[in-house]
Amino acid sequence: MLLQQPAESPYDLRFQLFGFPIRVAWTFWIGAVVFGYGLADMVDQLFQDSSPGRFPLLLLWAVCLLVSIIIHELGHALAFRTLGIESSIVLYHFGGLAIPRSGPATGGGFEFAPVTRLSPSQDLFIAASGPLLQIASAMVLAVGLKAAGYGVAAFGIIPGFNRIEWLQEGQPLATVGMFSIALFYILPSVLWALFNLLPVYPLDGGRVARAIIQLAGGQIEQSLWLSLVVAVLMAVWGLQSGEIFITLLFASLAMGNYQMLQQYGGRF
Repeated sequence: MLLQQPAESPYDLRFQLFGFPIRVAWTFWIGAVVFGYGLADMVDQLFQDSSPGRFPLLLLWAVCLLVSIIIHELGHALAFRTLGIESSIVLYHFGGLAIPRSGPATGGGFEFAPVTRLSPSQDLFIAASGPLLQIASAMVLAVGLKAAGYGVAAFGIIPGFNRIEWLQEGQPLATVGMFSIALFYILPSVLWALFNLLPVYPLDGGRVARAIIQLAGGQIEQSLWLSLVVAVLMAVWGLQSGEIFITLLFASLAMGNYQMLQQYGGRF
């Protein structure tokens, strides 16, 4: 399975924040370079002589991405804590995970981890908390920039948000530092959160959809069918758009959902 915590390594970065153990796997930095090189190159070419160069921009991108994903996972971890469940956070090349360490059996629901059973309403709360906090953090930065009279150009390249003209109106962020921080933080914070809200299990949106279907009286099989269909559509879109990573990721998720569907008896 792609979305599982990687093996520990002596090269991992470890620290604590708000009492949560955080491990940044060395593969996170590789993923940051792969996903951020094109963006750093774009900013470097945009500012030309005033640019510090691709490497410093790539380093700034990695730091912004690190903060953004930690905030996302803190949303999950803090939600766990409100339910009396402590958790740890792992960041790796596919993003991050908030992993519950212990917790009471609540009965019903479905198993999120070997030590924790969550009701649908609890899982809905936990799953939604990550992307919502991540988007909120991006909007705080955007509102701060707007209040200072600046336009937020980052929204111009985010589908849907690029139609909200008032977000982009204002003075341009003329310095490479201000422009890069705004772009490198807002872009992944919004896109990563929206990506995670797709109703594909085990993404956050898949868990949200599953919980809503269960709360409405539906069955897990129905959420798996929804997840499978959306995963296949995303894989096809990625293939047509030349986005190989998207194709491989959602093809893998589609296969995983298909296998789970077979276990629940939802055969074709």
